[in-house]
Amino acid sequence: MSHSKKSDIAYLAIRRAIIEQALTPGTKLPEDRLGAEFKVSRTLIRAALARLASEGLVDVGNKRTATVAQPSLDEARAVFEVRRCLENEVVRLVISRWTPAMGAALEGHVREEELAAKAGQATASIRLAGEFHIKLAQMTGNPLLERYLSDVATRCSLILAVYGRPHSSDCAINEHRHLIDALRKKDTDRAVHLMTDHLVGIESRALISSIVQSDADLSSILARYAEAVEPPKAGTPLKAPTKALNTKRRTGTSI
Repeated sequence: MSHSKKSDIAYLAIRRAIIEQALTPGTKLPEDRLGAEFKVSRTLIRAALARLASEGLVDVGNKRTATVAQPSLDEARAVFEVRRCLENEVVRLVISRWTPAMGAALEGHVREEELAAKAGQATASIRLAGEFHIKLAQMTGNPLLERYLSDVATRCSLILAVYGRPHSSDCAINEHRHLIDALRKKDTDRAVHLMTDHLVGIESRALISSIVQSDADLSSILARYAEAVEPPKAGTPLKAPTKALNTKRRTGTSI
């Protein structure tokens, strides 16, 4: 495998571990340990951490060791303000481009959310809830809007890891279903209203609370996530990794 591929795997594995809240805010990410874990140079690890820092997921700054970012309440409020603006425009654009295939794709994704919730896969539920919104942004046909929405959605995952309180994923799933119904009927006012209420509900769950640190070893976490994002070798059957990626920390806050 090429060095660039290994660097991509490092980036994707760390990113997914942060989004699924396996790596908690404030967790140190030493370059030498990461390099050894992913079998790449510190230079390539530094590049992967820089990509994550540009997304607001990692704090490098003037620190000797990078850490998983820990956003302030002011930063959290700013992110949610931007997200509400972006998501309302996403709703309008999706309705203007609506096709039956879009509804089928969104309903298929919600079924994945439902299966993860029923299986008790809390970390997968968190990730899938965010991916629902990114999938909506993809349907706008505007790659820049998709990029910005993906950025703020991942930052919301981090914010909820710091401030969020446990919340049943059933609410998010039902809200997603109601939104699909409004999109299918091309009811723009109702869809925007539902999206706004959904996001306000998410923001209201971002309450000040103590950060629950993961008791899992950094290497064991990264090894699992590297396996999850690494492309399978030829002839190797695909497997669902989400069950193995559950953690014992506070979970259940959907985005």
